[in-house]
Amino acid sequence: MGVETERKFLVKSDAWRGDADAGTVMAQGYLADTERAVVRVRVAGGRGFLTVKGRNTGISRAEFEYDIPAGDALTMLETLSCGGIVKKTRFRVPAGEGLTWEIDVFEGENAGLVTAEIELPSESTAFVKPAWLGKEVSGEARYYNSNLAKTPYTRWS
Repeated sequence: MGVETERKFLVKSDAWRGDADAGTVMAQGYLADTERAVVRVRVAGGRGFLTVKGRNTGISRAEFEYDIPAGDALTMLETLSCGGIVKKTRFRVPAGEGLTWEIDVFEGENAGLVTAEIELPSESTAFVKPAWLGKEVSGEARYYNSNLAKTPYTRWS
């Protein structure tokens, strides 16, 4: 079984940009969102992915991701997604010790939101928090991409 262990933070400045890669444009939608799991379809960098994620237990959860034809992923996004499509550009910034920050700059109805995630080998893995990192939002459900598809950032009060 695949397990994802990650922490998510808001980003408070653009200081990360000097160390970032060129970025990858992504569009993703959700085919199912139940009490036990979410099923996501994503198009990123000309590739398609189907991902099944379990619900969080702490900062970890089951995750299974599969490559699918990009055309199939695009069709699923356009015809099967429940809720809106989340659009963003993901940038990668080295975090040291073999770790990587993934900075998501959201677009469309989630414009103005910028988050940083770091995937860890275990919940106890230590990492350096750069100065551009803001508040931790790991456990805040409204920041989950599946919830941003239903209630976008620009609609928050």
